[in-house]
Amino acid sequence: MNVDRMKGFLWGLLFLTGGNLGVAMDTKWEPRDLFLKPLVEAVPEILESQDEEGRFGTDPWICRDQHQIFPLAAAWTLENAANPYAKDDKILKAIMDGGDVLIREADNKGMWTFRKKDNSTWGQIYMPWTYSRWIRAFCLIKDAMPAERRERWEKALLRGYEGISKTCLAHVHNIPAHHAMGLYFAGRCLDREDWRKQAADFMGKVVAEQHRDGYWSEHFGPVVAYNFVYTDSLGTYFSASGDQSVLNALRKGALFHANFTYPNGTCVETIDERNGYSSSIRLGNVGFTFTPEGRGYLLRQAKLHLAQGKTFSPDFCASMLLYGEAGDAVAPPGGLERSRFVLGDGDALILREAPWFLCLSAFTCTPPESRWIQDRQNYLSLYHDDVGVFLGGGNTKLQPLLSSFTVGDTSLLKHEPGDENPDFLPEIDLLWTAQDAQLGGDPKRPILTLNYGKERCVLAVELGEGNTAKLIVSAPRGSGALVEAHLPFLRGFGAVEAESGEAAELGETPFEWTAQEAGGAFSYGDLSVSMPQGSRLVWPVLPHNPYKKDGATDYRSGRLVLTVPFSPERRDQVVELAVQ
Repeated sequence: MNVDRMKGFLWGLLFLTGGNLGVAMDTKWEPRDLFLKPLVEAVPEILESQDEEGRFGTDPWICRDQHQIFPLAAAWTLENAANPYAKDDKILKAIMDGGDVLIREADNKGMWTFRKKDNSTWGQIYMPWTYSRWIRAFCLIKDAMPAERRERWEKALLRGYEGISKTCLAHVHNIPAHHAMGLYFAGRCLDREDWRKQAADFMGKVVAEQHRDGYWSEHFGPVVAYNFVYTDSLGTYFSASGDQSVLNALRKGALFHANFTYPNGTCVETIDERNGYSSSIRLGNVGFTFTPEGRGYLLRQAKLHLAQGKTFSPDFCASMLLYGEAGDAVAPPGGLERSRFVLGDGDALILREAPWFLCLSAFTCTPPESRWIQDRQNYLSLYHDDVGVFLGGGNTKLQPLLSSFTVGDTSLLKHEPGDENPDFLPEIDLLWTAQDAQLGGDPKRPILTLNYGKERCVLAVELGEGNTAKLIVSAPRGSGALVEAHLPFLRGFGAVEAESGEAAELGETPFEWTAQEAGGAFSYGDLSVSMPQGSRLVWPVLPHNPYKKDGATDYRSGRLVLTVPFSPERRDQVVELAVQ
């Protein structure tokens, strides 16, 4: 971190802690005090990244590289003694040059090639994130643009948003929601009342599609990570429209995330139908600024982010400064030492007993054929204050060893390397997702019962008073098929050492230890884990990556999986965990 960024980090952290790093966070959310300085400090680096033709970023060029025009437009717009870039001609030129690139690279419909930095292409697209930043930048600078250039931008934006209006708002989804937000700005800046009405009507549908418990679903159950897209779209739309009908949805969304966030600020992945665990802290977005609950979430997330020595992205700062609202904040439950939350009618459980944090998911459904919607197969995640999230990791496809339980031969389900169109629902003699689930037990010993055909599998958790816990897994073997439990440990805690003296790095080299070979236990970073009789430890177990055409991942995304089999003699197995 350079000196200026370190100064910005310390300044921001002092802001959030009232000048004393040992006291509780402030109860006020003041975006201008927090985000103007890092936005201003980012401008020179953004300008340096732009080439003579107006392109930002590195090769291969992608349309999202031009997103930098949005924070530059914010810096050009915001007049403040601490901002030397307001109404600066050099900044205005950089913005206009950046937008001109988008015009040159678009096809005759106003679409760009959806290219990723790995140089894979996914067809032509009205890229929602790019269009929304382009139109918002235009709204800010249009009155200062030379007439000929402004006319060229207007023509290009009208063409693009005509296509978006006609083809991109057919159903409620995270991408159409973002498009609708951009369409509202386009309607306002390009004098199209019909677009403003269309956008407002669509946002009404987005609000109506929100589950009563504050989340959106794109198949069955929450899309935790993509919920942020919905709240950002609604919040940015609200800032421009003043449409009061969206406020309750923003409040419910903030409450949902307040509960489904680990104490270290990362998202609970266990109930997410699309994304696995990410170690990045999700800061929230402008949609959280309009309610006390949302502002409390933002304050806590910002404090955790800054405590890692990080600053805020210029894009995030621009959004907060342009559209965010200051106000009082209500602290979220994630900072409490003890709390318990049940989602819906027993859909999921959050249990916080410091230093532990547990999530059990009872969301079940038939595996979908879409590559984007993951199989609901892993129903447990576990966190400890000293090590973070270490057990779970979320859902995937074509990888039965990441299922909490399987019934049948796990070798029958796998992804063939290079296959870009695999059969995600093959007819094989294997069950890797439960047909239904029920939460039960008591606060000291929550239980999740999962039904796989004729097998009634049970997962119970006992959180000790200190640094110990027990996982009890059970299966009656009523079907006569092979039944296994699988406990996936996240990579990133160091080497693995067996009680017997064996040791291995979690690198490119695979390994598999039986409980007997390992001496009945292994240590992994600060974790000690017992291995029940008959169990084995497998590395690496790779998830399927939907964002790669061929689904490929490598060991860096792998899981260390403890596989626990059942037999008529061993229907109950216990795994003991301890944090050193």
